[in-house]
Amino acid sequence: MGVENNTIALASAEVSSIAQPRATVIDNRLPIILSFVAVCLIWGSTYFAIKNAILGGFPPYLMLATRFLVAGGLLYGFLRLRGVPNPPFAQWKAGAALGAFMLVGGLGSVTLAEQWVGSGLAALAVSTMPLWTVLFTRLWGYRSNRLEWSGLFVGLAGIVILNFEGEIRANPLGAVLLIISPISWAFGSALSRHLTLPDGPMVSAVEMLGGGALLAILSPIIGERLTRVPDGDAIWAVGYLIVFGSLIAFLAYNYLLSHVRPALATSYAYVNPVVAIGLGGWFADEKITIFGLLALPVILTGVALIMFARERSSKEAV
Repeated sequence: MGVENNTIALASAEVSSIAQPRATVIDNRLPIILSFVAVCLIWGSTYFAIKNAILGGFPPYLMLATRFLVAGGLLYGFLRLRGVPNPPFAQWKAGAALGAFMLVGGLGSVTLAEQWVGSGLAALAVSTMPLWTVLFTRLWGYRSNRLEWSGLFVGLAGIVILNFEGEIRANPLGAVLLIISPISWAFGSALSRHLTLPDGPMVSAVEMLGGGALLAILSPIIGERLTRVPDGDAIWAVGYLIVFGSLIAFLAYNYLLSHVRPALATSYAYVNPVVAIGLGGWFADEKITIFGLLALPVILTGVALIMFARERSSKEAV
Protein backbone atom coordinates (compact mmCIF):
# COMPACT_ATOMS: atom_id res chain seq x y z
CA MET A 1 0.00 0.00 0.00
CA GLY A 2 2.81 2.40 0.87
CA VAL A 3 4.54 1.80 -2.47
CA GLU A 4 1.28 2.28 -4.38
CA ASN A 5 0.57 5.54 -2.58
CA ASN A 6 4.09 6.78 -3.32
CA THR A 7 3.70 5.86 -6.99
CA ILE A 8 0.38 7.68 -7.24
CA ALA A 9 1.83 10.70 -5.44
CA LEU A 10 4.85 10.82 -7.77
CA ALA A 11 2.64 10.49 -10.86
CA SER A 12 0.38 13.27 -9.63
CA ALA A 13 3.38 15.47 -8.92
CA GLU A 14 4.70 14.92 -12.45
CA VAL A 15 1.32 15.79 -14.01
CA SER A 16 1.04 18.86 -11.80
CA SER A 17 4.54 20.01 -12.72
CA ILE A 18 3.66 19.77 -16.44
CA ALA A 19 0.51 21.81 -15.92
CA GLN A 20 2.20 24.41 -13.75
CA PRO A 21 3.76 27.55 -15.22
CA ARG A 22 7.57 27.55 -15.35
CA ALA A 23 7.79 30.21 -12.61
CA THR A 24 5.81 28.00 -10.22
CA VAL A 25 8.08 25.02 -10.86
CA ILE A 26 11.11 27.17 -10.13
CA ASP A 27 9.44 28.46 -6.95
CA ASN A 28 8.84 24.86 -5.83
CA ARG A 29 12.48 23.95 -6.42
CA LEU A 30 13.88 27.01 -4.70
CA PRO A 31 13.50 25.68 -1.10
CA ILE A 32 15.29 22.48 -2.14
CA ILE A 33 18.14 24.41 -3.74
CA LEU A 34 18.47 26.74 -0.75
CA SER A 35 18.39 23.82 1.69
CA PHE A 36 21.09 21.96 -0.21
CA VAL A 37 23.31 25.06 -0.40
CA ALA A 38 22.77 25.66 3.32
CA VAL A 39 23.77 22.12 4.30
CA CYS A 40 26.85 22.14 2.05
CA LEU A 41 28.14 25.54 3.15
CA ILE A 42 27.14 25.45 6.83
CA TRP A 43 28.30 21.94 7.65
CA GLY A 44 31.43 22.50 5.59
CA SER A 45 32.17 25.67 7.55
CA THR A 46 31.59 24.19 11.02
CA TYR A 47 35.12 22.73 11.06
CA PHE A 48 36.57 26.21 10.65
CA ALA A 49 34.22 27.55 13.34
CA ILE A 50 35.32 24.76 15.72
CA LYS A 51 38.95 25.69 15.08
CA ASN A 52 38.24 29.35 15.87
CA ALA A 53 36.38 28.45 19.06
CA ILE A 54 39.29 26.34 20.30
CA LEU A 55 41.99 28.85 19.38
CA GLY A 56 39.91 31.60 20.95
CA GLY A 57 39.93 30.03 24.42
CA PHE A 58 37.22 27.34 24.63
CA PRO A 59 38.32 23.85 25.75
CA PRO A 60 37.03 21.32 23.16
CA TYR A 61 34.58 19.30 25.27
CA LEU A 62 33.30 22.35 27.14
CA MET A 63 32.66 24.13 23.85
CA LEU A 64 30.75 21.15 22.45
CA ALA A 65 28.77 20.76 25.69
CA THR A 66 27.72 24.41 25.48
CA ARG A 67 26.81 24.05 21.81
CA PHE A 68 24.63 20.97 22.18
CA LEU A 69 22.99 21.77 25.50
CA VAL A 70 21.89 25.18 24.23
CA ALA A 71 20.84 23.94 20.77
CA GLY A 72 19.16 20.83 22.17
CA GLY A 73 17.37 22.86 24.85
CA LEU A 74 16.06 25.35 22.29
CA LEU A 75 14.85 22.59 19.97
CA TYR A 76 13.28 20.62 22.83
CA GLY A 77 11.49 23.70 24.17
CA PHE A 78 10.20 24.62 20.72
CA LEU A 79 8.87 21.11 20.10
CA ARG A 80 7.18 20.95 23.52
CA LEU A 81 5.47 24.28 22.82
CA ARG A 82 4.23 22.79 19.54
CA GLY A 83 2.61 19.95 21.51
CA VAL A 84 5.18 17.21 20.95
CA PRO A 85 5.05 14.87 24.00
CA ASN A 86 8.01 14.38 26.30
CA PRO A 87 9.81 11.13 25.35
CA PRO A 88 9.66 8.25 27.86
CA PHE A 89 12.78 7.43 29.90
CA ALA A 90 13.74 4.52 27.61
CA GLN A 91 13.95 6.89 24.64
CA TRP A 92 16.01 9.37 26.65
CA LYS A 93 18.48 6.55 27.41
CA ALA A 94 18.61 5.58 23.73
CA GLY A 95 19.18 9.21 22.76
CA ALA A 96 22.00 9.49 25.29
CA ALA A 97 23.61 6.33 23.85
CA LEU A 98 23.38 7.84 20.39
CA GLY A 99 24.88 11.08 21.69
CA ALA A 100 27.73 9.13 23.28
CA PHE A 101 28.82 7.59 19.98
CA MET A 102 27.99 10.40 17.54
CA LEU A 103 28.57 13.58 19.54
CA VAL A 104 31.16 12.50 22.13
CA GLY A 105 33.05 9.87 20.14
CA GLY A 106 32.39 11.40 16.72
CA LEU A 107 32.41 15.18 17.01
CA GLY A 108 34.29 15.12 20.31
CA SER A 109 37.25 13.30 18.74
CA VAL A 110 37.47 15.55 15.68
CA THR A 111 37.23 18.63 17.91
CA LEU A 112 40.09 17.38 20.08
CA ALA A 113 42.09 16.65 16.92
CA GLU A 114 41.64 20.21 15.66
CA GLN A 115 43.91 21.38 18.46
CA TRP A 116 46.79 20.03 16.33
CA VAL A 117 45.37 19.42 12.83
CA GLY A 118 43.92 21.90 10.34
CA SER A 119 40.15 22.15 9.87
CA GLY A 120 40.33 21.11 6.20
CA LEU A 121 42.20 17.90 6.94
CA ALA A 122 39.78 17.15 9.78
CA ALA A 123 36.81 17.48 7.43
CA LEU A 124 38.48 15.25 4.86
CA ALA A 125 39.12 12.54 7.45
CA VAL A 126 35.52 12.69 8.73
CA SER A 127 34.19 12.34 5.17
CA THR A 128 35.26 8.67 5.35
CA MET A 129 32.31 7.93 7.65
CA PRO A 130 30.22 6.08 5.00
CA LEU A 131 33.13 3.68 4.50
CA TRP A 132 32.97 2.52 8.11
CA THR A 133 29.17 2.40 8.02
CA VAL A 134 29.43 -0.38 5.42
CA LEU A 135 31.36 -2.49 7.92
CA PHE A 136 29.15 -1.82 10.94
CA THR A 137 25.85 -2.50 9.18
CA ARG A 138 27.10 -6.06 8.66
CA LEU A 139 26.84 -6.56 12.43
CA TRP A 140 23.07 -6.44 12.01
CA GLY A 141 22.91 -8.72 8.99
CA TYR A 142 23.21 -6.25 6.11
CA ARG A 143 25.05 -7.89 3.21
CA SER A 144 27.29 -5.52 1.27
CA ASN A 145 27.43 -5.91 -2.51
CA ARG A 146 30.52 -5.80 -4.71
CA LEU A 147 30.13 -2.12 -5.54
CA GLU A 148 30.04 -1.22 -1.85
CA TRP A 149 33.15 -3.30 -1.18
CA SER A 150 34.86 -1.59 -4.10
CA GLY A 151 33.97 1.80 -2.62
CA LEU A 152 35.27 0.68 0.76
CA PHE A 153 38.67 -0.39 -0.58
CA VAL A 154 39.01 2.75 -2.72
CA GLY A 155 38.17 4.91 0.29
CA LEU A 156 40.61 3.04 2.52
CA ALA A 157 43.32 3.63 -0.08
CA GLY A 158 42.52 7.34 0.22
CA ILE A 159 42.92 7.12 4.00
CA VAL A 160 46.36 5.53 3.55
CA ILE A 161 47.37 8.38 1.24
CA LEU A 162 46.00 10.94 3.70
CA ASN A 163 48.21 9.59 6.47
CA PHE A 164 51.29 10.64 4.48
CA GLU A 165 50.12 14.25 4.94
CA GLY A 166 52.85 16.00 6.93
CA GLU A 167 50.53 17.65 9.45
CA ILE A 168 48.98 14.30 10.34
CA ARG A 169 52.31 12.46 10.55
CA ALA A 170 53.62 15.19 12.86
CA ASN A 171 50.67 14.74 15.25
CA PRO A 172 50.09 11.02 15.97
CA LEU A 173 47.41 11.71 18.59
CA GLY A 174 45.52 13.92 16.14
CA ALA A 175 45.77 11.18 13.50
CA VAL A 176 44.35 8.57 15.92
CA LEU A 177 41.48 10.87 16.88
CA LEU A 178 40.67 11.50 13.20
CA ILE A 179 40.35 7.74 12.73
CA ILE A 180 38.21 7.29 15.86
CA SER A 181 35.84 10.13 14.91
CA PRO A 182 34.25 8.70 11.72
CA ILE A 183 34.31 5.17 13.16
CA SER A 184 32.37 6.25 16.24
CA TRP A 185 29.92 8.33 14.19
CA ALA A 186 29.39 5.42 11.76
CA PHE A 187 28.73 2.96 14.59
CA GLY A 188 26.22 5.37 16.13
CA SER A 189 24.51 5.78 12.76
CA ALA A 190 24.23 2.01 12.30
CA LEU A 191 23.09 1.52 15.91
CA SER A 192 20.40 4.20 15.61
CA ARG A 193 18.33 1.92 13.36
CA HIS A 194 18.03 -0.58 16.20
CA LEU A 195 17.19 1.77 19.07
CA THR A 196 13.77 2.92 20.22
CA LEU A 197 14.02 6.66 19.58
CA PRO A 198 11.52 9.55 19.47
CA ASP A 199 9.90 10.44 16.17
CA GLY A 200 10.85 13.44 14.04
CA PRO A 201 13.05 16.30 15.24
CA MET A 202 12.66 15.24 18.89
CA VAL A 203 15.30 12.55 18.31
CA SER A 204 17.86 15.28 17.58
CA ALA A 205 16.85 17.24 20.66
CA VAL A 206 17.23 14.14 22.86
CA GLU A 207 20.54 13.23 21.22
CA MET A 208 21.96 16.75 21.64
CA LEU A 209 20.85 17.03 25.26
CA GLY A 210 22.15 13.56 26.14
CA GLY A 211 25.44 14.03 24.30
CA GLY A 212 25.85 17.56 25.66
CA ALA A 213 25.34 16.34 29.23
CA LEU A 214 27.98 13.61 28.75
CA LEU A 215 30.43 16.14 27.32
CA ALA A 216 29.81 18.47 30.28
CA ILE A 217 30.58 15.60 32.68
CA LEU A 218 33.72 14.51 30.79
CA SER A 219 35.12 18.02 30.41
CA PRO A 220 36.43 18.39 34.01
CA ILE A 221 37.33 14.68 34.18
CA ILE A 222 39.87 15.07 31.37
CA GLY A 223 41.19 18.21 33.04
CA GLU A 224 39.58 20.92 30.95
CA ARG A 225 39.21 24.38 32.43
CA LEU A 226 38.92 27.93 31.18
CA THR A 227 42.37 29.46 31.49
CA ARG A 228 41.22 32.76 29.99
CA VAL A 229 38.07 34.49 28.91
CA PRO A 230 37.28 33.37 25.33
CA ASP A 231 37.77 36.15 22.80
CA GLY A 232 35.06 37.63 20.61
CA ASP A 233 35.84 35.41 17.62
CA ALA A 234 35.46 32.29 19.77
CA ILE A 235 32.12 33.44 21.19
CA TRP A 236 30.83 34.25 17.71
CA ALA A 237 32.05 30.83 16.51
CA VAL A 238 30.10 29.00 19.24
CA GLY A 239 27.02 31.09 18.48
CA TYR A 240 27.38 30.17 14.80
CA LEU A 241 27.69 26.49 15.67
CA ILE A 242 24.54 26.65 17.82
CA VAL A 243 22.30 28.61 15.47
CA PHE A 244 23.55 27.54 12.06
CA GLY A 245 25.42 24.26 12.59
CA SER A 246 22.97 22.65 15.02
CA LEU A 247 19.60 24.20 14.16
CA ILE A 248 19.34 25.76 10.69
CA ALA A 249 21.42 23.12 8.90
CA PHE A 250 19.54 20.37 10.72
CA LEU A 251 16.17 21.74 9.57
CA ALA A 252 17.50 22.15 6.03
CA TYR A 253 18.79 18.57 5.97
CA ASN A 254 15.48 17.17 7.22
CA TYR A 255 13.69 19.16 4.53
CA LEU A 256 15.96 17.59 1.91
CA LEU A 257 15.37 14.09 3.25
CA SER A 258 11.62 14.55 2.88
CA HIS A 259 11.74 16.06 -0.63
CA VAL A 260 14.62 14.45 -2.57
CA ARG A 261 16.27 11.08 -2.99
CA PRO A 262 18.61 10.05 -0.12
CA ALA A 263 21.61 9.95 -2.49
CA LEU A 264 21.10 13.62 -3.32
CA ALA A 265 20.42 14.63 0.28
CA THR A 266 23.61 12.95 1.52
CA SER A 267 25.77 14.19 -1.34
CA TYR A 268 26.72 17.16 0.84
CA ALA A 269 29.51 14.82 2.02
CA TYR A 270 31.33 15.50 -1.26
CA VAL A 271 31.20 19.25 -0.79
CA ASN A 272 31.98 19.64 2.93
CA PRO A 273 35.71 18.81 2.73
CA VAL A 274 36.17 21.19 -0.21
CA VAL A 275 34.46 24.00 1.70
CA ALA A 276 36.48 23.29 4.85
CA ILE A 277 39.79 23.16 2.97
CA GLY A 278 38.95 26.39 1.15
CA LEU A 279 37.99 28.27 4.32
CA GLY A 280 41.03 27.01 6.23
CA GLY A 281 43.38 27.99 3.44
CA TRP A 282 41.80 31.39 2.77
CA PHE A 283 41.21 32.67 6.29
CA ALA A 284 43.71 30.74 8.42
CA ASP A 285 46.50 30.07 5.90
CA GLU A 286 46.23 26.32 6.52
CA LYS A 287 48.50 24.36 4.22
CA ILE A 288 47.67 21.06 2.55
CA THR A 289 50.32 19.06 0.70
CA ILE A 290 50.10 16.95 -2.42
CA PHE A 291 49.14 13.91 -0.31
CA GLY A 292 46.05 15.65 1.01
CA LEU A 293 45.11 16.81 -2.49
CA LEU A 294 45.53 13.27 -3.82
CA ALA A 295 43.56 11.74 -0.96
CA LEU A 296 40.57 14.06 -1.50
CA PRO A 297 39.33 12.66 -4.85
CA VAL A 298 40.19 9.08 -3.88
CA ILE A 299 38.19 9.20 -0.63
CA LEU A 300 35.25 10.98 -2.26
CA THR A 301 35.24 8.43 -5.10
CA GLY A 302 34.96 5.64 -2.54
CA VAL A 303 32.10 7.46 -0.79
CA ALA A 304 30.36 8.04 -4.13
CA LEU A 305 30.55 4.32 -5.03
CA ILE A 306 28.99 3.35 -1.70
CA MET A 307 26.19 5.90 -1.96
CA PHE A 308 25.46 4.86 -5.55
CA ALA A 309 25.35 1.19 -4.52
CA ARG A 310 22.96 1.90 -1.63
CA GLU A 311 20.72 4.02 -3.86
CA ARG A 312 20.57 1.30 -6.52
CA SER A 313 19.82 -1.36 -3.90
CA SER A 314 16.94 0.71 -2.47
CA LYS A 315 15.44 1.15 -5.95
CA GLU A 316 15.69 -2.59 -6.66
CA ALA A 317 14.01 -3.32 -3.32
CA VAL A 318 11.05 -1.12 -4.28
